[in-house]
Amino acid sequence: MDQDKFIPFQNYQEVPPIVLIERAKVFYESIRTRRSIRSFSNKSVPLEVIENCIRTAGSAPSGANLQSWQFVVVSNPEIKKKIREAAEKEEKEFYSSRAPQEWLDVLKPLGTDEQKPFLETAPYLIVIFEKKYEEESAGRKKLYYTKESVGIATGFLITAIHNAGLVSLTHTPSPMNFLNEILHRPNNEKPFLILVVGFPSENATVPDIKRKSLEEIATFIK
Repeated sequence: MDQDKFIPFQNYQEVPPIVLIERAKVFYESIRTRRSIRSFSNKSVPLEVIENCIRTAGSAPSGANLQSWQFVVVSNPEIKKKIREAAEKEEKEFYSSRAPQEWLDVLKPLGTDEQKPFLETAPYLIVIFEKKYEEESAGRKKLYYTKESVGIATGFLITAIHNAGLVSLTHTPSPMNFLNEILHRPNNEKPFLILVVGFPSENATVPDIKRKSLEEIATFIK
């Protein structure tokens, strides 16, 4: 290992256990209020907010620090309309013929269907792409752990958006190849998901769902 390429880790400040516990509790109480929203206001959002949320996503860990993500921020109404039309075309096929009945039964309580007006109403769509490789002068450079890396970065982004005071929705029409065409993205980028971002509408509602308890999602081996 070449130690010349390492620098001292100086940003960590240890705090007492009581502070650790309080910080973890306060953050949990905030993030537990996050919900996926499907009814957005068209109220504008300062671009600087989105930029800083994406900076947060870009600070996520990634395989070999290759940072295999690309965030495309769409606010242009014409482009958003094209994305909606293409997404609804795929979603219509999904709900009418592609999806097995078992999956449709799971979705039914959430009230989802092929209509996706939020893709036009929300002020921003952040389309997240997974880079599979890089094109370099010496040839194609493969990237590793790309899906895991992009998934972690997306989690950072969703959390940052909530922390800023906005709401979001993860949207994954299948297939999503139309996004490369509409957004003029290269072949080495694979659509990961569309993150719809903005403020909730005044009449926004959410399904009455419950989260699994700590005992159901975690195992502690002492």
